[in-house]
Amino acid sequence: MYRYTRLSLLAIAIAATSAVAYAADGGIENDALAITQAKIPLTQAVTVAELHANGKASRAEYENSKQGWVYDVEVVNGAKVFDVRVDADKGTVISSAEDKADRDDDHDKPD
Repeated sequence: MYRYTRLSLLAIAIAATSAVAYAADGGIENDALAITQAKIPLTQAVTVAELHANGKASRAEYENSKQGWVYDVEVVNGAKVFDVRVDADKGTVISSAEDKADRDDDHDKPD
Protein backbone atom coordinates (compact mmCIF):
# COMPACT_ATOMS: atom_id res chain seq x y z
CA MET A 1 0.00 0.00 0.00
CA TYR A 2 2.83 2.38 0.87
CA ARG A 3 4.30 1.75 -2.59
CA TYR A 4 1.13 2.97 -4.34
CA THR A 5 1.02 6.07 -2.15
CA ARG A 6 4.58 6.97 -3.14
CA LEU A 7 3.78 6.40 -6.83
CA SER A 8 0.67 8.55 -6.54
CA LEU A 9 2.62 11.36 -4.88
CA LEU A 10 5.29 11.12 -7.56
CA ALA A 11 2.64 11.33 -10.29
CA ILE A 12 1.07 14.37 -8.63
CA ALA A 13 4.48 16.05 -8.31
CA ILE A 14 5.21 15.47 -11.99
CA ALA A 15 1.79 16.80 -13.00
CA ALA A 16 2.24 19.89 -10.81
CA THR A 17 5.70 20.57 -12.25
CA SER A 18 4.33 20.27 -15.78
CA ALA A 19 1.50 22.66 -14.96
CA VAL A 20 3.93 25.24 -13.55
CA ALA A 21 6.17 24.97 -16.63
CA TYR A 22 3.13 25.33 -18.89
CA ALA A 23 1.94 28.40 -17.00
CA ALA A 24 5.41 29.98 -17.03
CA ASP A 25 5.47 29.64 -20.80
CA GLY A 26 2.20 31.51 -20.94
CA GLY A 27 0.48 28.30 -21.98
CA ILE A 28 1.59 28.81 -25.56
CA GLU A 29 3.37 25.88 -27.11
CA ASN A 30 3.05 27.06 -30.70
CA ASP A 31 4.62 30.39 -31.67
CA ALA A 32 1.75 30.95 -34.08
CA LEU A 33 -0.61 31.17 -31.11
CA ALA A 34 1.57 33.81 -29.45
CA ILE A 35 0.04 36.48 -31.68
CA THR A 36 -3.13 36.29 -29.59
CA GLN A 37 -1.14 38.02 -26.82
CA ALA A 38 -0.07 40.97 -29.01
CA LYS A 39 -1.48 44.37 -28.05
CA ILE A 40 -1.32 45.60 -31.65
CA PRO A 41 -3.18 43.60 -34.35
CA LEU A 42 -1.35 42.45 -37.47
CA THR A 43 -3.44 44.74 -39.69
CA GLN A 44 -2.35 47.81 -37.72
CA ALA A 45 1.32 46.75 -37.86
CA VAL A 46 1.07 46.30 -41.64
CA THR A 47 -0.51 49.75 -42.01
CA VAL A 48 2.23 51.35 -39.90
CA ALA A 49 4.94 49.62 -41.97
CA GLU A 50 3.30 50.58 -45.29
CA LEU A 51 3.05 54.22 -44.24
CA HIS A 52 6.63 54.23 -42.99
CA ALA A 53 8.09 52.79 -46.21
CA ASN A 54 5.48 54.38 -48.50
CA GLY A 55 4.68 51.09 -50.18
CA LYS A 56 2.63 47.89 -50.03
CA ALA A 57 3.27 44.98 -47.69
CA SER A 58 4.13 41.71 -49.40
CA ARG A 59 4.77 39.61 -46.30
CA ALA A 60 4.39 39.89 -42.53
CA GLU A 61 5.54 37.68 -39.67
CA TYR A 62 5.13 37.76 -35.91
CA GLU A 63 8.35 36.74 -34.23
CA ASN A 64 10.22 36.83 -30.95
CA SER A 65 13.39 38.91 -31.13
CA LYS A 66 15.88 40.59 -28.80
CA GLN A 67 13.45 43.52 -28.53
CA GLY A 68 10.59 41.17 -27.62
CA TRP A 69 7.69 40.26 -29.89
CA VAL A 70 7.72 42.20 -33.15
CA TYR A 71 6.06 42.19 -36.52
CA ASP A 72 8.55 41.81 -39.36
CA VAL A 73 6.88 43.34 -42.41
CA GLU A 74 8.33 43.30 -45.92
CA VAL A 75 7.20 46.37 -47.84
CA VAL A 76 7.63 46.95 -51.58
CA ASN A 77 8.06 50.51 -52.84
CA GLY A 78 8.62 50.51 -56.62
CA ALA A 79 11.76 48.46 -57.24
CA LYS A 80 12.85 48.63 -53.59
CA VAL A 81 12.04 46.23 -50.78
CA PHE A 82 12.17 47.29 -47.12
CA ASP A 83 12.20 45.16 -43.98
CA VAL A 84 10.24 47.07 -41.37
CA ARG A 85 10.09 45.86 -37.77
CA VAL A 86 7.07 47.07 -35.76
CA ASP A 87 6.81 46.76 -31.97
CA ALA A 88 3.90 44.44 -31.17
CA ASP A 89 3.04 46.27 -27.94
CA LYS A 90 3.38 49.90 -29.00
CA GLY A 91 2.77 49.81 -32.76
CA THR A 92 5.88 51.88 -33.45
CA VAL A 93 8.60 51.23 -36.00
CA ILE A 94 11.67 49.73 -34.33
CA SER A 95 13.81 49.57 -37.45
CA SER A 96 13.61 49.83 -41.19
CA ALA A 97 16.20 48.84 -43.75
CA GLU A 98 16.30 48.40 -47.47
CA ASP A 99 16.69 44.74 -48.38
CA LYS A 100 18.75 45.15 -51.55
CA ALA A 101 19.04 41.45 -52.37
CA ASP A 102 15.91 40.36 -50.48
CA ARG A 103 18.02 37.89 -48.47
CA ASP A 104 16.23 38.37 -45.17
CA ASP A 105 15.19 34.83 -44.38
CA ASP A 106 14.66 31.23 -45.39
CA HIS A 107 11.63 31.61 -47.64
CA ASP A 108 13.78 33.35 -50.22
CA LYS A 109 15.89 30.24 -50.73
CA PRO A 110 14.95 27.89 -53.57
CA ASP A 111 13.40 24.56 -52.54
